Formats: sequence, structure tokens, C-alpha cells
Amino acid sequence: MDKRELRAQAMALPLSPGVYLMKDKNGTIIYVGKAKQLKNRVSQYFGSDTGHSPKVRRMVSLVDTFDYIVADSEFEALVLECSLIKQHSPKYNILLKDDKGYRYIRVTPPPFSRISEAKQKQEDGATYYGPYMSSFGIRQAIDEAGRVFGLSTCNRTLVYGRRPAATERPCLNHHIGQCCAPCTGKVTEQEYAERVQNALDFILQGSSAMIASLEQRMTAAAEALDFERAADLRDRIAAIRRINDRQKVVMSRVPEQDVMAAVSSGDRVCAEVFRFVGGSLTDKEEFIWDEAENTPAFRTELISRYYSSRDRIPPQITVDGEVEDADLLERWLSDKAGRRVRILQPQIGQQAQLAEMCRKNAAEYLARQTGMSGRETAALDELARLLDLPQPPHRIECYDISNTAGSDNVAGMVVYLDGRPAKAEYRLFKIRSIIGQDDYGSMREVISRRILEYEAHRGEDGGFGQLPDLILLDGGNEHVSAVKPLLDAAGWTVPLYGLVKDDKHRTRAIAHGGGETAIRSNRACFTLLSSIQEEVHRFAIGYHRRSRSKSNIRTTLTAIDGIGPTRAKELLRVFGSVKAIGRASVEQLLTVRGMTRPAAEAVVRAFRDQPD
Repeated sequence: MDKRELRAQAMALPLSPGVYLMKDKNGTIIYVGKAKQLKNRVSQYFGSDTGHSPKVRRMVSLVDTFDYIVADSEFEALVLECSLIKQHSPKYNILLKDDKGYRYIRVTPPPFSRISEAKQKQEDGATYYGPYMSSFGIRQAIDEAGRVFGLSTCNRTLVYGRRPAATERPCLNHHIGQCCAPCTGKVTEQEYAERVQNALDFILQGSSAMIASLEQRMTAAAEALDFERAADLRDRIAAIRRINDRQKVVMSRVPEQDVMAAVSSGDRVCAEVFRFVGGSLTDKEEFIWDEAENTPAFRTELISRYYSSRDRIPPQITVDGEVEDADLLERWLSDKAGRRVRILQPQIGQQAQLAEMCRKNAAEYLARQTGMSGRETAALDELARLLDLPQPPHRIECYDISNTAGSDNVAGMVVYLDGRPAKAEYRLFKIRSIIGQDDYGSMREVISRRILEYEAHRGEDGGFGQLPDLILLDGGNEHVSAVKPLLDAAGWTVPLYGLVKDDKHRTRAIAHGGGETAIRSNRACFTLLSSIQEEVHRFAIGYHRRSRSKSNIRTTLTAIDGIGPTRAKELLRVFGSVKAIGRASVEQLLTVRGMTRPAAEAVVRAFRDQPD
């Protein structure tokens, strides 16, 4: 069925809440959505695709027919949508692939046992504990236990036959107090076995029970005058307490909650979930989607999909951005949990800090998948949110004008690709049409030439043949207003903003549409925008200084009778500098192409008459 027929059918739908099911030519459901008004929502798919994302356009191109179910309310439509998505797993809905599975704690046979994480039980003679759902919690507990009790984590062979290897030199872990160095033979099998058992007790029983047990043993050792043993136990207790203190950095004042955050990079989105129980971070999960958009609708679908497949729903869910239909979602979650559930979007305080920490972890995870750094991913995602861009900008172009009282007018263009300067893409402009001090006119000339270069090189890889995702101007709203009509006339829909500096020449705000958005210095995008503005200023002023220097040199020469721009250029090419020209004789000057004897004599006289 073609798009016109589908739109005609959509226009016949009722203006009622409900659920719609998009199907391909095989009758397979490829997307399930809910609507406040079925007619308005479904007809949007089959009208103009200008505002659609690539993912939506691809989905619509596969739709052969659609079905719908009318609901009594928006809430009923939400419940029905969640049920149908769980039942059919449509290709174009957000689906969470939970491949974590169960985890076990694996302890190798003595002597010198090792503790590690395992996905499956094996018939290898090791002892297994579990299963456990949280791989994050298991890894964290094993790492902490290893540090507290000084267990070996390297790949060295700890025994040869049945005797400890006494010839090894201890590694760095021993020198920083995180390994008892059994490879040196200083620790007996019995002593190391005790450390392993203590580590297991720490993992299985928790730090509080372990501290109580160690304190009892420390007191008994002191009473028996075994002060060396008591001191060793005291140090282990202190190590456990230091770990607990470090964990408080990521503790929540809310006893039980989940924190969700998402970042974008290109057409990929990564969502991170922190799970807090008893105020402590007990688990975390990451999910990545291709061709997704980090929008309020995305967060709504993420939350509904995540809790559709989980029995545990905390009383509070903290998110890092706006959630579409948050009231309906809270009601659905509360009904599912059997108690009140709140969705919180904090702006300040500890909850905002937890959301930011969650978002940075998502950025780091996504960076490992894309090859970018976590800092760049976070900065571009934050910039997209600040400027309300559909996705983080891949190619950013920034422009700056430089002159001295209107003379030697030049401009520079710097390019950042995925948050990094791409110096091969930088370009310089010598202003041709503007005479005197007119930064706005100069900026209009530069952007006009950029548009013409794009048309001449359209489709080429790199350079002017690529359309930017974001244009920044070193200036305020006046610069933006001067340039915007040129982009509109060319049909460019590229976002355009100005970078405003404070009295100390530091980036303080972004100019747009007659207003300004202040940038906090603690934001990741502040660092990115500041570096871009400093780089374009450095690039433009460097070119201006070179141009002014050449202009001054040529002015010195062309002031001499008989020396015009052509002869001045040739003299500089042969002698290399004005100083060398001034030291040359008439005969040496005559060797320059185009020079005459009267002109050469005039040059010699001009430099001879100059004061020392």
C-alpha cells in the first residue's frame, strides 16, 4: 500500500486515545505506539517526512498497513502499549537486550587459591558460590576483597610442584600495599589460606560482619600479647573502613532508587542505569541503540521497556532530562509496584550530581564503542542538549574576523570533528569587498563564500564539500543577525550561534535569536566551546599578523621611486628580506628580473639615507 493510501486511512481514524501497530508487507508488527489522538498521531507518519529522523523514515518506508486499538484513556493506552511491545518485540521499538545472565564466585583449589568471577560452573575442581544476578556487584566485591586482604591478582605461578616460588621479586601491587606477595615465599600456605577465607567471608557476609569478626580476633590477639598479629588485623579493619568511606562518594540519601541517564554520539545512544539499595550502589547496566534519539519520548520508552521486564521497581527513579507523559508513566509504575513511584528530574543537589555521574559513565561506555574519549562524548551530548539540537554535532565550524583599525582584513575558519580540532580542514579568508572597520560585513562575505564553495564542491569528502552540523561565530547577536539571512537564502538549516566573551576575553554565553544562554564553567560543553573560540581567535589573528607584516614590508619597498608591487615581490623573492635588500649593491640589484639601473640606484639611495 502506498503512502497516499495509508495517509487517507489514517485521516479516517478517530480523535481518541489508543494504540497503533505498524506492519510490513509480511504482516509482521514492526512498531507499536500510543497516541492521545490516533488520527493526528498516525497521519503524521504519512505526511511530509521533513521532521522525521532517519530511523522513522526507514520504518515508514517499510509500512504496508497498520492496525489500531481504541482505548478509554491515555493511561489505558500506555498500559496496552507496554503489553503489546513485550508480546511482539517490534523491530523499531526500544528493546533492551539483557545478556548479563547469572554470575558465580569461583575459588580455585589450594594452595594459594584465587578468587574470580565466572559466568558458568565448570568441572574444574574449583568451588563455586552463587548464582548472583549482579555482575557489577560481584566484580566490585572481589576487587575490594583482594585489595583488603592482599590477594594475588597477577599471572605469576605461585607454586612450583608443592613448594612456594621464593625467587620472584614482588610486583608493584606489593609495594603499594595491595598484595602480600606470595610469589616471594614470605607467606605460607596456611597464612594465605586464611586470607582467602577472610576475603570470602567479606564477600559473602558483607563489610559490617567482617569488621565485627576482625575486631574480636584483634582483641584476642592483643590479650595473648601477639601484637604483630593484632596490628595486622587492625590494618585490615582500617582498609575495610577506607573502602566504605570511598563508597560513600556514590551513596544516595534515598535508601532505594534507580538513576537513569543517556548520552548520544552520532546516531547512537547509550543509556546507563545505577541501582541503589540501602543507599549503596549495588548494580549498574548499560544499553546501546543505533539510530536512536535522546529525546523526552526516548526516555519515556526507555523507562517503560526497562520496568516491563523487571519485578523490582524502586520508589524513586531519577532521570537526567525531561520525560514525556511523566504523570502517566508514574501512575503505571505505581500500579505495577503496588505503591507510589516518583520520577524525578533534579536540577541541583545530590540527586543532580548522581544523574551527572550516571551520564558520565554512559559517555565513557559509549566512547569505548565509538573510539572517542568520554570527555568529548559527554561535551558534545551536553552541547546538543543546551542548543536543543536533534543529535550531537559531528562537524562544527567556527569563524572569526581579524583586522587592525580596518586594515589587513582577514578571517579564519576552524573545524572540529567529533569534538577534536581537524587542522587539515581549517581555512583562511582575505576579505575582498569590505574596506575599513566592518566586522558584520566581513562576516557576511566569509559566509557567502563558504556557501559558494559548498555548491562548487558538494559531495566531496572533507573540506568545503561537507555541510557543517553547527556554525559558531566569534561574536554576539549582531553577528548572528547579519549572517542568518544568507543561510536562509541558501536553504541551509544549519544551526547558527554566536560565542560571547566577557571583559576578560573568556567565553561566557551563547547568542541565539536575539537572546543569550549563559554557560556555567563547570559544564563539559563550556570547555569545548572555550577551546573552539580560543582556537579560531589564534588562527585568525595569526593570519592577520602575517598579512600585516607582508603589507608593511611591501609598503616600505613600494614607497621607493620606480619600485611597484611586482618589483617589490621579486626583490623579496630573491633576497629574502628587506634588510638583505638594503645591504645589496646596484649590480646585485640589477640581477633581479625586471629591475632597471635607475630603480636599483633609487633603492640604494633610499636605504643609504635611512638613519641607523
